[in-house]
Amino acid sequence: MTAPTPSLSIGQLAIATGVSVRSLRHYEAQGVLVAGRGANGYRHYPASTVAQVRQLQRLLGAGFSLAEIRGFPDCMLLIEGAQACPETSAAQRERLESLERQIGELESRRACLLQMLRESEGPAA
Repeated sequence: MTAPTPSLSIGQLAIATGVSVRSLRHYEAQGVLVAGRGANGYRHYPASTVAQVRQLQRLLGAGFSLAEIRGFPDCMLLIEGAQACPETSAAQRERLESLERQIGELESRRACLLQMLRESEGPAA
């Protein structure tokens, strides 16, 4: 007989990952995290969910939305620190290109504002 797989309550998962209970519930509602339910209706998660939540946080930190993440294959969602898999490389490249465009636009705006400030200050006395 095999031992039952240890599981975590939502509070334990929050502590283990540093993610709020509210966020964990939101992830579940958005379909990127799956919780089992006990007879009492409480959520329970396998221990492997810690790595999944950490990976979710990493992907969100890189600018992906939950809707985008929901479409990623398990190779990106279930392995903490997964860098890339063939199915998501294109999405990661697109995200990088978008960020680079945004940085370029911000640098242009910054230069424009600096020029306006120099002009408004007039010639040095």
